[in-house]
Amino acid sequence: MPHDHLEPSPFIARFAALIPANARVLDLAAGSGRHARLLAARGAQVLAVDRDAAALAAYACDPRIETRVLDLEADGWPLTGATFDAIVVANYLHRPLFPHLRAALAPDGVLLYETFAAGNEHFGLPSNPAFLLRDGELLHLAAGLPLPLTVVAFEQGREDSGGRTIVVARLAAVGPAYAWPPMLAPTPAPRVA
Repeated sequence: MPHDHLEPSPFIARFAALIPANARVLDLAAGSGRHARLLAARGAQVLAVDRDAAALAAYACDPRIETRVLDLEADGWPLTGATFDAIVVANYLHRPLFPHLRAALAPDGVLLYETFAAGNEHFGLPSNPAFLLRDGELLHLAAGLPLPLTVVAFEQGREDSGGRTIVVARLAAVGPAYAWPPMLAPTPAPRVA
């Protein structure tokens, strides 16, 4: 799950089907734009936020993607009052943002979150506990108040990715006003080497 990899995460790509066309989406720590581009191609209006201006500049010309250079760890939450139909976070963890993400998600919104988890320190970077989700931490985020989210998919554990072993946690969840049951995209068939 390298930050500069241009292919969307298979998990994010699969559960992007939960996000309706024309949704307003926040791609947090968007980096090279792999998820912003995917969602824009599906018809979403995407706000891609990252502190790396050069990474954002590479796709700032897409009319369905608005880019903003923001350092969310130094500057605090600059999107107070903004609401999004979906929020996507991949390979990024800054726990002080959790309440802001919950507040910015529409009642029928979709949260897709995927990042490294505890145990990854045994296999490489990141190894700092500040950047590793604790066991079940994404489930606690989904269960938080004022509006608990309904978990559509959750997984955590060790996997081989790009020739190395990593430990990850992934969550796809929807707000309480989301039309139930959601339509899921089919699980892609495993690749045989």
